[in-house]
Amino acid sequence: MIDQIRNVLLQEGIDDYTINEVSQESVECFFIRRKLDLKRRTNLLEYTVTVFCPFEKENGAEGNSSMLGSSSVQIFPEMDEEEIASAIRSAYHGASFVANPWYELVSGTTQALVPSNGTLAGQSPEENMKKMAEALFAADTQDAVFLNSAEIFSKRIIKRIVNARGVDVSYEICEISGEYVVQCNAPQDVETYHQFSYRDLDTEALRKDVEEALEMTQARAKAKVAPKAGKYRVILSGEEMRTFFQYYINRAGAGMIYQKYSGYQTGMQVQGEEVKGDELTIILKAKDPYSQEGIPMKDRTLLEKGVLRTIHGDSRFAHYLKIEPTGTYTSISVPVGTMPMAQMKSGCYLHIVSFSDFQMDPFTGYFGGEIRLAFLCDGSTVTPVTGGSVNGSIMDVQGNMVFSQERYKNGKYEGPFAVSLEEIPVAGS
Repeated sequence: MIDQIRNVLLQEGIDDYTINEVSQESVECFFIRRKLDLKRRTNLLEYTVTVFCPFEKENGAEGNSSMLGSSSVQIFPEMDEEEIASAIRSAYHGASFVANPWYELVSGTTQALVPSNGTLAGQSPEENMKKMAEALFAADTQDAVFLNSAEIFSKRIIKRIVNARGVDVSYEICEISGEYVVQCNAPQDVETYHQFSYRDLDTEALRKDVEEALEMTQARAKAKVAPKAGKYRVILSGEEMRTFFQYYINRAGAGMIYQKYSGYQTGMQVQGEEVKGDELTIILKAKDPYSQEGIPMKDRTLLEKGVLRTIHGDSRFAHYLKIEPTGTYTSISVPVGTMPMAQMKSGCYLHIVSFSDFQMDPFTGYFGGEIRLAFLCDGSTVTPVTGGSVNGSIMDVQGNMVFSQERYKNGKYEGPFAVSLEEIPVAGS
């Protein structure tokens, strides 16, 4: 169908475009308790066409400026040629109103399919599904706390990227993802929601994830009061670590820097002038071999001991900043820290293990969220608490952050399991 779309683009006189093809085969299983309730196979084929419209914009006495507008539209195999043409014409018309300064589009060549290099690739989606389902329910052995429902998706995806500048690349993704709900009936009836995603057949990681979720939900059922308002040494852990580090990823994005939302420059110490805690190193991980534009991607060092080494971004903003286009990264790896969890959890602390919605503002550096479950230690006694909220600033704590020696891994993050932060404001009872 790509040839059909290209012919329509040629007939419409559109010289620059990018076509993204996604072909997905999946096996989906839905469970009620441990019983398989529904199993189905799906096959998806869809296309996203981005068209680029060059034009001149009048700037009065300053003369004209070259612009390059863009707009995207989805194309489906069921559409006939006239429907495709109509959708593309509409997108091209819309692109003529997008006044982005001109930039160089990605150029390339035809390359062979890049196969998935994960351990999921060696087996069928059904085999992967069976092994991960066994791992999901391996720790579900109690009556008081249990998995009341779960969904697992085993996918094989082929992505192809074609543009008018010679790019024709494709790659394979094999992944397992899903979600599950844990329920505990006593002393109060509570449910907690959890997600997972893996590119490898990591059955042990999933089993451990469920085991911790069962323990957390049981503790949540016992939690009845909020912590008292005040400032605490707060420990963040698990899924929230990726969100916490998102501040640096966003601030180092070419789009934020070009639009002057961020003052980051390579070689700049971004962790503060005086770092008393652990120095921060972040590696941008190329989970896919190409970006959505067809830019070849590779692992890059974002921060090295607090110093910015890489500004990352797509072709548009990279062109504006006169830097190499890298593609946009979503996955990171961070070296583990200096402190064992046993030592981190000594003295007084508030270990927050679950938020209703933990957020990091990349513009201000403020982070926080409503506490669903935390463990409050007064130095000797540990009490599960719920309610209240955290509202801190990364600018206040980034020089004193201490990371755990223990490691955590999920779909987009591999690094320290926890971080200890001093003097964090907590709203509570």
